[in-house]
Amino acid sequence: MAKSPAAARSEIRRMRRIRRIHFVGIGGAGMCGIAEVLLNLGYEVSGSDLKASAVTERLETFGAQIFIGHRAENAEQADVLVVSSAVNTSNPEVATALERRIPVVPRAEMLAELMRYRHGIAVAGTHGKTTTTSLLASVFAAGGLDPTFVIGGRLNAAGTNAQLGSSRYLIAEADESDASFLHLQPMVSVVTNIDMDHMSTYGGDFNKLKKTFIEFLHNLPFYGLAVMCVDDPIVREILPQVARPTVTYGFDDGADVRAINVRQQGMQTFFTVLRRDREPLEVSVNMPGNHNVLNALATIAIASDEGISDEAIVQGLSGFQGVGRRFQVYGELPVDGGSVMLVDDYGHHPREVAAVIKAVRGGWPERRLVMVYQPHRFSRTRDLYDDFVQVLGDANVLLLMEVYPAGEEPIPGADSRHLCHSIRQRGQLDPIYIERGIELAPIVKPLLRAGDILLCQGAGDIGGLAPQLLQSPLFATAGGKSSGESK
Repeated sequence: MAKSPAAARSEIRRMRRIRRIHFVGIGGAGMCGIAEVLLNLGYEVSGSDLKASAVTERLETFGAQIFIGHRAENAEQADVLVVSSAVNTSNPEVATALERRIPVVPRAEMLAELMRYRHGIAVAGTHGKTTTTSLLASVFAAGGLDPTFVIGGRLNAAGTNAQLGSSRYLIAEADESDASFLHLQPMVSVVTNIDMDHMSTYGGDFNKLKKTFIEFLHNLPFYGLAVMCVDDPIVREILPQVARPTVTYGFDDGADVRAINVRQQGMQTFFTVLRRDREPLEVSVNMPGNHNVLNALATIAIASDEGISDEAIVQGLSGFQGVGRRFQVYGELPVDGGSVMLVDDYGHHPREVAAVIKAVRGGWPERRLVMVYQPHRFSRTRDLYDDFVQVLGDANVLLLMEVYPAGEEPIPGADSRHLCHSIRQRGQLDPIYIERGIELAPIVKPLLRAGDILLCQGAGDIGGLAPQLLQSPLFATAGGKSSGESK
């Protein structure tokens, strides 16, 4: 039976010595959701960030006190500080807390505290965490279970990346980038895939990364459930080492939950789900690409195990309205002779970029793909350089923005100029290098033809490009105003 919000507040008030919680970097994708849930539980929440944003303004409407800039006095009234791995002890708020013996806890530890008294479902993996978590929230809601969720992206249907539900379920992303997912002790864990990324956390040792995922799965109780994608070779490799009940999913014939008869029609993907001892299930999702079929299969595996009806599963998947910056269609930009479809996507790893390109080719095989890509981090560009060269060369037209540093110092040879040179040497594509601060609309528009797909791809400040293009006067003169409704 679902608990009321009052019961949930009473339950979480076991942190009885804590009244005011301060977030350092409250506007971050992983921080703001936890802050919103805590506000709805009745805690006093404050937080600081370097600049105001729609996220901080939303939190203010819920009662959070927001400080712009980091200053020692911001933390003086706090009972606990919550920090991300990007914040170090030189931060004046952290330094003040340590001096005053105010607890300073990682973001994941606070998430673990929220999960402690609930039926936690944690979604881990290098790729697909946000979409899978969002699909789970949608299906559980369709099943009448009203979950609490904390997601790394904005769930379009809810207009937020977090929500306090009335049931015992808490669905959240589990972040391997700093190994902080080891704080979590869920009842169900998902591993979507394991890939080389954030290797500095693991000393450049891929075996250490694999062992950390196994440790994460062993945080499950002995009666918990590990849901694992056997299409991924590394997940399949570690599977025999996981001493917990498991359910596998994928396209592989041996998967417990698998997809067959996949058909893509533009933004929609249709497929049949086969489960052991169950009738086949016909499913559709409003997202392109086989990678999203896998995300849906993970959701179906968990929902089936939790007793959610097939009708609710189908409804939750077909009614899913997507996540911000995950193949988000902004509308049509007018060009001579017609229009182009404008898409924004967060993917910033070669495997993610390849999946998006494959989805475009599958849903719109006759269209050209014009990609504006911004690499994220010099270290990732260096570590996966050859993979980026191969994958980015599959676009029809490529514009490369300079690397978004995310706090890193430049690394010789790991920048967009070098990527352009290497891609050009393959002889299939002549990329255009875009210096930082250059307005893109005048460069992009002459390259476009009616019917093209214009894809803005990356995890840095390229996230603001699609809205800018929609508002550009250059795209309001070729046969009327641009269609600016995000779908």
